[in-house]
Amino acid sequence: MTHTEGRGRPLAAYRVIDLSRVLAGPFCTMQLADLGAEVLKIEAPGKGDDTRAWGPPFVEGESAYFMSVNRNKLSLTLDLKAPRGKEILWELLAGADALVENFRPGTMARLGFGPAEVAARLPALVYCSISGFGHTGPLSDLPGYDVLIQGESGLMSLTGDADGPPFKLGVSISDLTAGMMASQGIMAALLERSSSGRGQHVDISMLDASAALLTYQAAIYFATGQTPRRRGNAHPSIAPYTTYPSADGDLIVAVGNDALFVRFAEAAERPELARDPRFATASARVEHREELDPIVAEILRAHPRDHWIPLLRERGIPCGAVRDLDEVCASPQLQARGMIQEMTHPVAGAITQLGSPLLMSAAPATPGQPPPTLGQHTRQVLAGWLGLSAEEIDALAEQHVI
Repeated sequence: MTHTEGRGRPLAAYRVIDLSRVLAGPFCTMQLADLGAEVLKIEAPGKGDDTRAWGPPFVEGESAYFMSVNRNKLSLTLDLKAPRGKEILWELLAGADALVENFRPGTMARLGFGPAEVAARLPALVYCSISGFGHTGPLSDLPGYDVLIQGESGLMSLTGDADGPPFKLGVSISDLTAGMMASQGIMAALLERSSSGRGQHVDISMLDASAALLTYQAAIYFATGQTPRRRGNAHPSIAPYTTYPSADGDLIVAVGNDALFVRFAEAAERPELARDPRFATASARVEHREELDPIVAEILRAHPRDHWIPLLRERGIPCGAVRDLDEVCASPQLQARGMIQEMTHPVAGAITQLGSPLLMSAAPATPGQPPPTLGQHTRQVLAGWLGLSAEEIDALAEQHVI
């Protein structure tokens, strides 16, 4: 269905109804919106998405958390428990291409909008559910929280120092990964619909999505029967490949093969290391990592990062600094790639966000529309999409349906 004029955006022909909240679902729909889809975020009147209240920080009363994953969307408030609210949702879905929700399994069915009910009335609609454990399996009725899923998926067991406790990642990686998988699933379902004419249910589990990230770590277990353990920042199959202290901050050195190790040894003015039988081959370096890492650390601690990074990069050795977010958010590389975007929010004023990493030659990155205020587009959508009169919309407001 074509709802908007093509603007060079890959998904400009699609309309998405977004019933999700918090992080995984909104991150999914923001990706679709960044690619041009017309995304309508439906929120509860008076309250809205839970993250509108998450803070500090707030910018003029607007949550920085909420704004980080909700740009390029329209916001409509609607009481989905009210009979008229349900009718309006059906009318909106009839003109949409996809529905995204991240309630616990069974919640949408109790509201009358489960996957089976929607497919029966609107067989061409792509229906995407995001939940902690999916809509099938013995754990499907459990709630999903990022820290819980990081633990249940094994990610946490691999994160942290070897002799320390497990740690979660510093961002909600299970939520965000599920959101990315969901956007892929929706686009794949829309592509398949172009030939079949029918939608389908895209069932995304945070546990599945997080477990999929295990890749080579799971392969190690399947191949050996041995459970990989935490190694701090070290790699299980490569050395040296971790963080080391330089004279003024932490440095990352990733020496992925024997030729690179020869170059590293030369740059460090320790060419004999590459001839040492303990370190001469990749497998030997892994076997003797406990002997090698202190030597590398001693070498790197002698000079600051600005000495080592250009020296090693000149020789093609992968390296970099462990940067704080103030450095990252001012990065000339990210600036050059259009990843630092500024926009004007109707309440918060000038805000800065990280943009979409999907740079496409026919759809250049441009600053998007700011995240919406609660219900900002309610009247616009009801009048423009459904043709309701001002009097009808006023009545809905009086009845607290919107």
